[in-house]
Amino acid sequence: MSSPERRRRRLTAAVLLAFLLVPIAEIYVLIQIGQVIGPWWTILLLVVDSILGAWLIKREGRKAWAALRERVETGALPARELADGALIVLGGALMLSPGFVTDVVGILLILPVTRPLFRGLITSYAVRRVATPARRNAPRPGPEVVRGEVIDDGE
Repeated sequence: MSSPERRRRRLTAAVLLAFLLVPIAEIYVLIQIGQVIGPWWTILLLVVDSILGAWLIKREGRKAWAALRERVETGALPARELADGALIVLGGALMLSPGFVTDVVGILLILPVTRPLFRGLITSYAVRRVATPARRNAPRPGPEVVRGEVIDDGE
């Protein structure tokens, strides 16, 4: 089995495991919080959490968009700004799903204080994904052979 195929299988297994474990964790945390503070307070907390998340996404999304536009206008490579934008979008998607576990992860992805930790992870992942195929497809040293056909026009 080749390395890319092995990576693909590992990623598929991780995604399937996440689709099983995340809802179980969300239900468990909801039940635990509901038992401590009551069901109505739990629902209210989820609503307030969603409102706070929407406000945070809007605020940080505007800042990231402005930083991206400024960086592009100056002609510089907007790597950091693109990573921030991706993290804010991912955090926003997590905030849309009901539950406290995904909301906490979503907020951590959105907050400017914790975003640099995740930015480093996403940047190193992107560099590995982009740089590895380029090295693999690089020409090997040695004589270059060009196969072709010579056509003589009769002169």
